[in-house]
Amino acid sequence: MSAAVLPRVAIVGYPNVGKSTLFNRLTESREAVVAPEAGVTRDRKEGLAEWIGREFLMVDTGGIDLKSQDSFGEQVRAQARLAIGEASVVIFLVDGKTGVGPAEHEIGDILRRSGIPVILAVNKSDTKLAGDRVNEFWELGLGEPYPVSAEHGMGTGDLLDAVVERLPDPEQMGEADEPVRIAIVGRPNVGKSSLANRLLGSERVIVSPIPGTTRDAIDTPVTYEGQELLLVDTAGLRRKGKRVSTDVEFYSSVRTIRALERADVALILVDAREGLVDLDLQVAYEAQRARCATAILFNKWDESELDLDYATARLYAKVQMRPPWLTISALTGRNVHQVLPLALDLYARYSHRIPTGELNRWLETLKEVHTPPQKAGKSLKFFYMSQYEDSPPRFNVRVNTKALINRSYGFFFENRLREAYGLWGIPLIIDFEGKEERYS
Repeated sequence: MSAAVLPRVAIVGYPNVGKSTLFNRLTESREAVVAPEAGVTRDRKEGLAEWIGREFLMVDTGGIDLKSQDSFGEQVRAQARLAIGEASVVIFLVDGKTGVGPAEHEIGDILRRSGIPVILAVNKSDTKLAGDRVNEFWELGLGEPYPVSAEHGMGTGDLLDAVVERLPDPEQMGEADEPVRIAIVGRPNVGKSSLANRLLGSERVIVSPIPGTTRDAIDTPVTYEGQELLLVDTAGLRRKGKRVSTDVEFYSSVRTIRALERADVALILVDAREGLVDLDLQVAYEAQRARCATAILFNKWDESELDLDYATARLYAKVQMRPPWLTISALTGRNVHQVLPLALDLYARYSHRIPTGELNRWLETLKEVHTPPQKAGKSLKFFYMSQYEDSPPRFNVRVNTKALINRSYGFFFENRLREAYGLWGIPLIIDFEGKEERYS
């Protein structure tokens, strides 16, 4: 399935001027984490926006502080430069309360040299102080300053009018296939961002040994062997019941769950040095609950003495769909070349539809190798089976009475179906329908 390639509009500016608040306002979402402290946004984040019938991608970026000595400062600046380079239009957001200073001039100079259309937006202009200072920003040489309030929505209509005027014509953008959405998930600091960078071949997300660096789910488009993918690097999931220290941590965890809910494939990263811990199994459970095709990646394998037989036995005892696994090292690149082929193989099975005739032949063989359940002299009888949805696969199985199907037989049926069609790691939905239900 093809879709139009959408232009990108990047929001850039000094830290804590309201970029994430404006991003949420223009995308009509709460996708970007917003907090009163500076530096919450470190990576780029994209979201869909629409105005007067025109769709485009808004890109939220970390604050550009050219003099910052923060450990993330240079990486954040690099992310912002990449966002500018990929954008069709840039919104330069400034804080009207603080007025024009050296930082605004320095960022303005960078944007002028980029050659990309720039729209200057003066935030917090609903206050008297900022409103009185709007005209000061003409001195940046970036054209008319647009007074806005990201928090209350004032002036955003005029701002969006200006954005749409500067977007390239839709026919210039072409079309692209709908991407396969792959989420990289796991506990904090197991190497998710390192793996994403290794897969992307560039520093597209910020990597740090400090747990919790990635605070949002970061969507990055990538093409692999002609297939369009959307790689989602997520914040680490924390143990349920464990107290999260900040609102930022809480909302990062919520967004990780939401990233899983919109993903096709989940790659669960495990620190092989620590083994498969309970929280890894919880992450696998969340992926299964979100109905993602799932694989386990044992990272840092070159530093590990993990007993794989024990780990996989424990995994398969706890996770019904028994995801396949791979040993890798995101740092050295060991086996990373196998990760995307594994993800695409999972997606192919996840999105495949098995012909009805083939399913019914399999159903006949199943009855021969295992006697169906009986109760009070009545035996379970199968009439018909079909698959009526994919992504994830969903099956309808017609029987004489559903009451004869107990939990253990349901698991047996599901596992034999996985075994027959290579559906390990694929969430299956099997609807048993009794005769009494069909005619009620």
